[in-house]
Amino acid sequence: MNGVVKFLSENPVQYFATIGLDGKPKVRPFQFMLEKDGKLYFCTSNEKDVFAQLKEFPYVEITTSSPTFAWIRLSGKAVFSTDIEIKKAVLESSELVKSLYQTPENPIFEIFYLEDAQAVMADFSGNPPVEYTL
Repeated sequence: MNGVVKFLSENPVQYFATIGLDGKPKVRPFQFMLEKDGKLYFCTSNEKDVFAQLKEFPYVEITTSSPTFAWIRLSGKAVFSTDIEIKKAVLESSELVKSLYQTPENPIFEIFYLEDAQAVMADFSGNPPVEYTL
């Protein structure tokens, strides 16, 4: 888990894939927020298309790479949470998110974690990929 969190934190722009309401794949930049109790948390607005997509089709895949061309693929089921303490922690972890939502009580501010998450980290070293079950 620590390797996954470290990689996501060091490479803050991830690409987040969902199934659109039209049945076609949708990919957009996203950002990992934090890890708490073994869960990887992300956030969004319930006014965005991605929120509706996650409610309809909760399975996602995320990828990013480092400047040295190491990469991660992370997949799981998005599970929304109303935990106010996690919302507070997310706001404190990102000035951008704080500027968008201001308070954990903001009615459009949503947090979610990945359930049954799987990660694969690889690079061009010739070593086999490292797999994680989170």
